[in-house]
Amino acid sequence: MDFLLHIHFMKWMDPHRLVLASRSPRRRDLLTQMGLDLEILPADVDETPAPRQSPAAVVKILAENKARHVMQQRKQAWVLGADTIVVKDGTILGKPTSRTEAIAMLECLSNASHSVFTGYAVGRHTPSHMMIRAIETRVVFKTLTNPEILWYTDTREPYDKAGGYAVQGLGAFMVKEIRGSWANVVGLPVCEVIQTLASVGAIQFQGHAP
Repeated sequence: MDFLLHIHFMKWMDPHRLVLASRSPRRRDLLTQMGLDLEILPADVDETPAPRQSPAAVVKILAENKARHVMQQRKQAWVLGADTIVVKDGTILGKPTSRTEAIAMLECLSNASHSVFTGYAVGRHTPSHMMIRAIETRVVFKTLTNPEILWYTDTREPYDKAGGYAVQGLGAFMVKEIRGSWANVVGLPVCEVIQTLASVGAIQFQGHAP
């Protein structure tokens, strides 16, 4: 009850809504669950990872590019850009485009740990302001049997997800352990993002005194 009370009294300190520079329904849902009023305006930018960059640098660069692209269109609003990648043994695993790719990714992740990196950028064009961070979460998969992998790839869930799985969906049965932010694995580290929005003055928590 106390949690819901505080969310109800979260408000924007700026008359413009937060603009989410992403078409990800997972990021939208995570933010709207926090009571935030969003405008969805996906950024049309090249999402190819920069070569010879660390995973943290890759997601920070892409998140900043997305935010700056949309900031040019919504110059008075706070803009949030984000990008998520899955990394296994130094290799970035993208979104599988075929059943064969999805099977190969799940076989790679089986009985092993990997990292999920999300970079996010919060900025506003006028007045000029930008904060950029990258958050890493370690994920451990159980040993997957061949029938489990084949069943999961038949669900169609893997095909628009980095790494080929959704921790918030049917893919939860594969995840043995999470070290860090669960929301980060979904696509956005909510704790850190809300903290950043509050630190720049974009939102403020208000509640009734006891």
